[in-house]
Amino acid sequence: MLTGAITIITCCTAESPYDDFYGQGGGENTPGMGGGSSATTGQLATFDIAIDRTSAEPATAAAEYFPDEEDMLENNTFTTEVPIDMSNPVAKTQDGVEVTVNGGHVTAYHGSVKNVCYVLSGTTANGSFTVLGDKKYAVRLNGVSITNPDSAALNLLSSKRAFIILADGTTNTLTDGTGGSHKGALYGKGKLLFNGSGALSVTGNTNNGIHSADYIVFRTGNNIYVKSTTNHGIKANDGIFINGGILNVEVSAAAAKGINCESHIIVNGGRTTVLTTGTGTYDSEDQEAKGAAAIKTDSTLTVNAGELRLKSTGAGGKGISMDAEARFNGGSVYVVTAGSRYSSNGDTASPKGIKADGNITISGGRLWVRTGGTNGEGIETKKTLTITGGEVASYAYDDAINSKSTMTISGGYVYAHGRNNDGLDANGNCYVKGGTVYAVCSGQPEVAIDANTEGGYKLYVTGGTIVAVGGLESGASLTQSCYQASSWSANTLYALTVGSSTFTFRTPSGGGSGLVVSGSSQPTLQSAVSVTGGTTCFGGLATIDASVSGGTAVSLSSYTSNAGGPGHGGPGGR
Repeated sequence: MLTGAITIITCCTAESPYDDFYGQGGGENTPGMGGGSSATTGQLATFDIAIDRTSAEPATAAAEYFPDEEDMLENNTFTTEVPIDMSNPVAKTQDGVEVTVNGGHVTAYHGSVKNVCYVLSGTTANGSFTVLGDKKYAVRLNGVSITNPDSAALNLLSSKRAFIILADGTTNTLTDGTGGSHKGALYGKGKLLFNGSGALSVTGNTNNGIHSADYIVFRTGNNIYVKSTTNHGIKANDGIFINGGILNVEVSAAAAKGINCESHIIVNGGRTTVLTTGTGTYDSEDQEAKGAAAIKTDSTLTVNAGELRLKSTGAGGKGISMDAEARFNGGSVYVVTAGSRYSSNGDTASPKGIKADGNITISGGRLWVRTGGTNGEGIETKKTLTITGGEVASYAYDDAINSKSTMTISGGYVYAHGRNNDGLDANGNCYVKGGTVYAVCSGQPEVAIDANTEGGYKLYVTGGTIVAVGGLESGASLTQSCYQASSWSANTLYALTVGSSTFTFRTPSGGGSGLVVSGSSQPTLQSAVSVTGGTTCFGGLATIDASVSGGTAVSLSSYTSNAGGPGHGGPGGR
C-alpha cells in the first residue's frame, strides 16, 4: 500500500475560482422577526457551477494514492504494441495476441502474454473493442472514436489491470447506443487505471458512462468528460481515487449519481466538476424515495487536495452523499443544490449540500455550500461533526450546519446561515472551543447556534471568536463571556476587535433577534466601518485583520443565554 504526506491548502484567502465580487448593498433594513427568513449577498449567494474542460489543474495536490504499487504505470512496461485501426480493422495474430473482427467489432485475446499494449485509432459508427486475457495490459487511445449502437464501445472483459493511456494531444470518444444490457459505454471487469494527458469523452445512453467492477484511478493530465442519460456517470465497485486530472461529469436520469462508488472515494488533486439534473424517484425494492447526487459513496469520502465543483438541480438532489464518514483535510469543495424536496408513496428525499450517515471531520481546505430548495440543509451528519481548521461556509434554505449528535468547533473559520432555520444546529451537545464562528438564523424561535436542550444537551462556549445573529440556545454554559449588542443594522459592515485581531463581517438583510459576540477577551464592536486589506472569507462576507476606519461604536452588555426564554436568543435588534 502506498500512502503519502498530505498537502493542506490554506483557506480564507482571496484566491477563488469565483473572483468577481457582487455588490453587497447597504442601508438599515429591519431584520426579520418572528420566524421570518434572512438573506445575504456576495459570492456565497451567487457562485455557480458549470462544466469546464480547460486543462489547467489546481497547483496544489497531495501525494498520489494507489491501493497497490502495481497500479502505477511507471512501475510497468508494455513493450508489445498491437495497433488497431477501428476505421478498417483487420483480423491478425501478432506476438501471441489474437485479434478477430466481425464487421466493425474487434475482439483481442492475449491469454498469458505479458506487456501487451493495444493502440487504438480511427473512427467507427458501428463497432466496439473487447479485450480478453489473463495478464494486465494497456489500451492506448490514440485519436480513436468508437460508437456501438448495441453495447459497450470499450468492453474490457479481462479481470486484470487495464491501463487506459490517453495519448498526449489526442481527442478520443466512446459512445454506446440505447440497446443492450451492458453496464457502461466504457466497461472494465478489472481495475481501470487512467494515465496520459489526452482528452477522452464518454457517453452512456444505456447505463453508466464509465463502470469498473473493481476500482478506478485518475491521474494528473487526464482530461475526461463523461455523460450519462440513463444512469450514473462514473461507477466503481471497489473504490475511486482521484489523484489529479480534469473530470467533467453530467447525468440527467432520475436519482442518477455523477460519481457513484460502493467503496472509498479519495480526492488528492485535480479538478472534478459534476452536474446532475434528474429529479427523484421511488425505489420499490428499498421502499424509499431517492434523489440524485453529484457524488455518492456507500463508504467514506476523503478530500486531501484538488477541487470538487458539484451541482444538483433536481428534486431531492444532493451534492455529496456518504453512507459512512467524511474527512475534509484540504482542497476546495463547492456545492450548489437547487431542487426542493421530493415526495413519493409517503416517503421523501430532501435536498442537501453535504450529507453523511457517519461522522464529518473538517481539518483544512475550503467548503462552500449553498442550498436553494425547500428543506435544503447545507451540511448534515447523522453522527458527530468536528471542525478543527479550514474555511467552512454554508448558506442554506434550512439548517446551515446540522449534526444528529455532538458538534465541536475548535478551529478554522465557519459561516453558517440558515435562511429559514438555525445556523448551527446540534441535536446533541454543541461545543465552541476555538476558531471563528459567524452564525445567522432566520428569526425566533430559531437561534444562530442551537443545541438540543429539550433532549438534555447544552451549548458550551469555552473559546473562539463568535458572531451570532439571532443569539444562542437558552441555558448555554458560557465559560467564555458573551456580549449582546445594543442594536444592529441589516446589510451593514461591522468590525469586531478582540485583542490585536479584528474580524469584519457584513450582516444579513434580516435575521434573528439580537446580535451576540464573544472573544478570548472583552471585544469592541463598530458599525458601518470602511475596510481595506486583510484576508477575505466566505466569499467576501468577512475579512480577517483588515485595516478599519470610520464607523460608530456599538454598546455591548453582558449576555445570558436565558434572556430570550427556552430555545431563544436574546431580545432586540433593529
